[in-house]
Amino acid sequence: MNFSRSLTGCICWGLSAWVVWGMPDRTISRRPNIVIILADDMGFSDIGCYGSEIPTPNIDGLAANGLRFSQFYNSARCSPTRAALLTGLHPHQTGMGQLAESPGAVGNPDAAPGYTKFLNASCVTIGEVLGPAGYHTYLSGKWHLGQNGREKWPLQRGFERYYGILAGSGSYFRPTGLRGLTLDNEALATPDGANYYTTDAFTDHAIRFLREQKDSAPFFLYLAFNAPHWPLHARSEDVARFVGHYRAGWDTLRLQRNARIRTLGIVSAKTDIAPRDGNVRAWETLSERQITEMDYRMAVYAAQVSRLDWNIGRLVDYLRNCAQLDNTIIFFLSDNGACDEPGNDFGGGNFSAINDPEAGSLGAGDPTQGSSYGRGWANVSSVPFRGFKSHLYEGGIATPLVVHWPRGIRRKTGEIVRTPGCINDVMPTLLQLSGASYPHENHGNKPFPLEGRSLVPLLVEGELGESRWFFWEQYNNKAVRYGNWKAIQPSRSNDWELYDLASDRTELHNVASDYPENLLELKQAWHEWARTHQVLPK
Repeated sequence: MNFSRSLTGCICWGLSAWVVWGMPDRTISRRPNIVIILADDMGFSDIGCYGSEIPTPNIDGLAANGLRFSQFYNSARCSPTRAALLTGLHPHQTGMGQLAESPGAVGNPDAAPGYTKFLNASCVTIGEVLGPAGYHTYLSGKWHLGQNGREKWPLQRGFERYYGILAGSGSYFRPTGLRGLTLDNEALATPDGANYYTTDAFTDHAIRFLREQKDSAPFFLYLAFNAPHWPLHARSEDVARFVGHYRAGWDTLRLQRNARIRTLGIVSAKTDIAPRDGNVRAWETLSERQITEMDYRMAVYAAQVSRLDWNIGRLVDYLRNCAQLDNTIIFFLSDNGACDEPGNDFGGGNFSAINDPEAGSLGAGDPTQGSSYGRGWANVSSVPFRGFKSHLYEGGIATPLVVHWPRGIRRKTGEIVRTPGCINDVMPTLLQLSGASYPHENHGNKPFPLEGRSLVPLLVEGELGESRWFFWEQYNNKAVRYGNWKAIQPSRSNDWELYDLASDRTELHNVASDYPENLLELKQAWHEWARTHQVLPK
C-alpha cells in the first residue's frame, strides 16, 4: 500500500467562484439559501430512509427528492462535531477536542490549545464567512461551543439572530437556569406553560427569523435540535403512539432494521450485522416489568425522533409556501452515533421520571442522571454497526446525511452517494455555493487553512474515484481511514486494529496481523496528523 498524503488537508477547489460545474451561469441574486438541520445523539438507522421503523415521512421525502450519503462521518461527539461543521476544520484546531465547558465552569485557560472547551480565535464559523458575503445568518437550537462569557455566544461568532440553549442539554419542557434559553444576547425566563417543548420552539423561532427578514438576500439557517438527546422527554400524545411497539425487543428490532437497511441499499447486501453488544443482555431474559420499562423508554425516544421529523416538515412547508424551497439547499445529519450513556443496557435515570418535566430533567447537575434509553436500544440505533457515541467504530462516527436541493442537484434524485465524506466538508461546500471567500485574516488572527473538501462535485457530477485521508481522536480513542483501510486504537487498548471496509464495513474482522505494513503507515499518518493539528499535547 503506497499512500501519498497531505496532512494539512485539502482546500476545496474554486472557492472564489460560486458558479457550480455543470450548471448554467446565474446572477448573484440567485445564490441558494442554505439550511443545516442537525439532530443530537441520533443513530445511523433511526430514520426511515436509513432503515428505521420510526415514521419520518418528512426526512424521507427530502431523501426521495435529494441524495443520501452512505459513508459520511461526524466527529463522534456533540461539541467536536458542531465545531467541525461550522468551521471546516478538525475539532482540535478550534479548541474543541472535547466537550464544551459546562455551564458556570469556565474552560481552563492553561489547557492545551486543542482543549480550551470553546471556539478559539484561530477558526471562523460559517456565519462569520457568509455574513460578509451578503447572507443573513440565523441559528435556532443548541449551541454547545462555549457559554461562560458572551464573547463565546453565537452573535459574537457570526450569527445575526439566535434562539436556543447554550448548554449541551437540559429539560425539553422547562429549560431553566444555566441550562435555560437565550434570545440573541439575552437570557430568557423559564418558559411557563404546559405547551412549551424545545423541538417545537426551536422550529418556531427558525421560521420566525425567516419571516421577519425584510429583504430578498439569501439566508443561512442552522437549526440545531437537541432531540433525541437525553433526558428522554416527549409530548404525551407522541409517546402514546409508540408505547407497546417495542415489546418485541432489541434483538428482533435489530434484525428488522438490518433487513430494511440492506433492502434500501444503504449498505451492501453482503454486509454482516454487528452482533449484540457484549454488555447487553438477551431480550428474552428480561422480566415482564423490565420489558414494560424498556418498551416505554424506546417509545419516548421514538416520539422525540418523530416530533423532530414533524417539525422539519413545518420548515419545509414554510419554504415551499414562500417559493423558496427549490433554491434552498438543505442538509440533514446527526452530530454523533447513538448514545449508550450512562453505559448500561437499561439506561439512566428513574423510570418513573422519564416523562416528568420536573423530575426527568438533569437534576442535581449530574448529566448521568438524565433519563436515557440505554445501550440495548442504542445498539438498535447503530444498526448495522458496532460502537456508540464517542467510539470511533462506525457506530460512533457514521451519520446519515440527506441533501435536498431541487434547483441544484444534477444527479438522479433518490440516489445514494457512496463516496466517503466528513463533517468538515460542509464549510467548503457552502463557500463554493455562496461565492464567499475564506479569510486569510479574521480580527487580527490568521485562521487555519480549511481541512474539508467541497461536496459540490458529488451533487452535480457523480462519484469521485480518488481516495482521501480521514482522522479522528476523541477521549484517547484514535482512528484513521485511507481508501477502504481503517485503523482504530480504542482508548483502553495498547493495540491498533485494522479493518478493510470494502468487505467488512461493520468492523468484525481485525486483519492487523495480516497487513502489518498497511497498519504501520496508517498509524504513522495518524501520529503526524495529531502532532500538526493540536491533538497533541493532550
